[in-house]
Amino acid sequence: MFFKVSAIAALVASASAHMAITSPCPRYSANGKNCPALPAGAAYDYSIRSPLAVDQALCKYTTPYDTPSATWTAGQAVTVDFEQGGAAHGGGHCQFSLSYDGGKTFVVVHEELKYCFFGSASGSNTGTISSYTFNLPADVPSSDKAVFAWSWVNAVGNREFYMNCADVAIKGTSKSFTGKEMTIANHNGYPTIPEFNGNYDTGLEYYTGAKQITVTGSGSTSSGGSSAASSASSSKATSTKSYSSSTTSGAPIGHGAQTSSATATATATVPAPVYTTTTSAAPQTTSAAPSTSCTHGVMQCNGTGYKVCVWGKWSAQINCGARTACKQTSSSAVICDWA
Repeated sequence: MFFKVSAIAALVASASAHMAITSPCPRYSANGKNCPALPAGAAYDYSIRSPLAVDQALCKYTTPYDTPSATWTAGQAVTVDFEQGGAAHGGGHCQFSLSYDGGKTFVVVHEELKYCFFGSASGSNTGTISSYTFNLPADVPSSDKAVFAWSWVNAVGNREFYMNCADVAIKGTSKSFTGKEMTIANHNGYPTIPEFNGNYDTGLEYYTGAKQITVTGSGSTSSGGSSAASSASSSKATSTKSYSSSTTSGAPIGHGAQTSSATATATATVPAPVYTTTTSAAPQTTSAAPSTSCTHGVMQCNGTGYKVCVWGKWSAQINCGARTACKQTSSSAVICDWA
């Protein structure tokens, strides 16, 4: 099995698999909506859909935009949009969280557990939900430099942790907010949630038993103590580490008067965990190093990944994923096939 990557430079960011948010614009996204200017010295991330590497910092990028991607009001509805066509890996557990200390700790403001991107159990790799709308809690504090995070533990496939972060401004009147701390799993030093294998309750104890934390607009964070489930999580984190081999480079429902609505899109389904398949003749593997200058839109394999020429400059390496290798089909298209 393989997935094909076409090379029109404008589509480069949507070429790699998995999922990513487009709105609010996550840090360094090439496909985000209404994105601020990149920080000085930063480059667009063409593999933003990939999971965090096991030793990578939360948010993947720790330098924020100079201006917020969006301005939200406490108690009002917000919408989070996802890129179309990503690999949804049978759903899983998604959380939407806010940080007031620069991304060190996150408090949950909404979650879609078990069936994220689908709404019900599914064996598909193509999600049917591409956006979520929910109310921010009315008592989240104001901040011009809050960090919004979407995080996801997938149901099917390699055990991975996905996370995108966007810089947002929050308008509100409350001084503090107390809610569940964001759950982290399948990441270095944290517990591993195994593949669901049809049991969508897998790993739920790490979400339902998460400790309560209190955040303030000034950035201070305090803990309400660990529950039994979060204590078990801490214990498991030291004894179980079966992380993905990926080398890429991202208040619960019912809090207050929260409501949730999901926007569904009609898409073809593909049995998990395969990527989009094609019938192209098997190409030859290439691993030539890209030259220092290039023609816009050209793609070139480089072992287990590829690079894309964007206006005369090669992008950073974009990895194909675990156990796959890049194979060239034309000057402007590659495929990531099983190695």
